[in-house]
Amino acid sequence: MVGVPASLAAAIEMLASLPGVGPKTAMRLALHLLNRPATEVQALAQVLAGLHDQVGFCERCGCFAEQQQCLICQHPQRQSDVICVVEQPVDVLMMERGGMFRGQYHVLHGRLSPVDGIGPEQLRIAALDQRVDEGVGELILATSATVDGEATAHFLARRYQSRVERLSRIARGVPEGGELEYLDEYTLQRALDQRVLWE
Repeated sequence: MVGVPASLAAAIEMLASLPGVGPKTAMRLALHLLNRPATEVQALAQVLAGLHDQVGFCERCGCFAEQQQCLICQHPQRQSDVICVVEQPVDVLMMERGGMFRGQYHVLHGRLSPVDGIGPEQLRIAALDQRVDEGVGELILATSATVDGEATAHFLARRYQSRVERLSRIARGVPEGGELEYLDEYTLQRALDQRVLWE
């Protein structure tokens, strides 16, 4: 970039690599940071630097956690016998925005995709087997409405149909081809409230 100091250009380039941030937005963000007090920028840098060291995944459900178990798994008033299965940890964050679901989650960390070489062994299905064997009242399949998401839901439904008391799928409030990450709270809540039994 002509006329831009190398360090500022590097900051703009790094910011532009973030999802949803184009070159113009990256420049605005970099200039905004440059205009903020150095202490604020250093605090932000410290938080970002410690992110990988401080945030991992819950050993039980696979969601984001700072300890061995996430806050949801540790919460004494969550229904431990109702498990909502999602693809990614960010899906849990989206589901929790509505604040109505009182069960627990299980994050697969992906979805079945034979084209990409992702089979059951690459997902957290063995951990889900263990949780189901401990006793589950309801298993809610909340995979995305993509082809791979539907294939994953079908696979899980066949696997757990006779092993859980109730097997359901989130309702079609989720648009076809949609990702949970991009939905609003109302659509997600409606989909969860109108889930149907898997048949």
